[in-house]
Amino acid sequence: MSLNDIPSSERIHIGFFGRRNVGKSSLVNAVTGQQLSIVSETKGTTTDPVTKSMEILPLGPVVIIDTPGIDDEGSLGELRVRRTRQVLNKTDIAVLVADAEAGLLPQEEELLTLFREKKIEYVVAYNKADLLKTVPEAEENSIYVSALKGTNIPELRMMMAAKLKEPAVKKRLVGDLIDPRDMLVLVMPQDVAAPKGRLILPQVQMLRDILDEHALALCVQTEELPAAIDALKDRPRLVITDSQAFKAADAGTPKDVLLTSFSILLARYKGLLDSAVRGVAAVETITPKDTVLIVEGCTHHRQCEDIGTVKIPRGLSRHLGFEVNFATCSGTEYPEDLSPYRMVIHCGGCMLSEREVLYRVKCAEDQGVPITNYGILLAYLQGILPRALEIFPDLKALIG
Repeated sequence: MSLNDIPSSERIHIGFFGRRNVGKSSLVNAVTGQQLSIVSETKGTTTDPVTKSMEILPLGPVVIIDTPGIDDEGSLGELRVRRTRQVLNKTDIAVLVADAEAGLLPQEEELLTLFREKKIEYVVAYNKADLLKTVPEAEENSIYVSALKGTNIPELRMMMAAKLKEPAVKKRLVGDLIDPRDMLVLVMPQDVAAPKGRLILPQVQMLRDILDEHALALCVQTEELPAAIDALKDRPRLVITDSQAFKAADAGTPKDVLLTSFSILLARYKGLLDSAVRGVAAVETITPKDTVLIVEGCTHHRQCEDIGTVKIPRGLSRHLGFEVNFATCSGTEYPEDLSPYRMVIHCGGCMLSEREVLYRVKCAEDQGVPITNYGILLAYLQGILPRALEIFPDLKALIG
């Protein structure tokens, strides 16, 4: 896998923030060495967040986000400012771009407060330092730069890189649950919803993690699962299924073999699993007057049997015995106010960073709205959630 093939959800997200006309876009272009953003003397040239996946040494693979000015005006300006604030929820490192002559103004101080509240590592870059007669000594976490002259741009990159913190324990999708030479069977239906000529991201990531652990993987479609298990000399360590095939995978997997799903493993990887297991019980409290929010982290062409808009609504309504009211959102959109919803059902989150998933979980929990995910819900509706969580003994107490 080349650096360009690394999914955006696994990259460091670096956001550039500040007022209009302080040179955010010029600094983005200087840092990246590309004309990523349009530059103009006209205030408010950047009207929506601009993102670009790339590699920047010494940072490595990153997503650069150039945002509109935090001081944008008017009704459209308010929307742009709101979008800028939403970018904070996926930002790992923030660069606050300020005018070197003006210094920090109240709106920029407000941004710094938000960075600290959200525990985002940050650097303050005082741009247009070439206009100063004397460049003062920078305070901690600050640097004087000139996007026009290229002054201190390498030093800014080094400061950003210094903000990266290696996790104490590297997170794994499944590698920490298995041993070398364990056999895993992956149930991967290649139906009408599957992309033509390729595998979906969670399947690719799972295969890579299994290979990294020097374990063995056998990939089958749903119908071939029983034959595949019968053909093995020994029982597999684990069967991992697409959540939509949970019922068939449960029937085709011997009871002495562990079974779970891609979505459940992704929920653990993204930090959602505990909340999702606790939240699924809220299904039984839904009434005909309630609305359930279904959230997908990406946008895609919906097929006739789409899981988020067809299968889950149908299955939940059938389970409860009445037609449930549903609302949906996808991509980067996520309501700040969740009070209209009885519960939130989230996708696996393979296209979202861990920080963004955790933000969404916290929003729900802070507002007292239960949140679960596709895999947990589908296992629950089919009565096999305890089995799907057997590989996580510490979660038994959460099932109830």
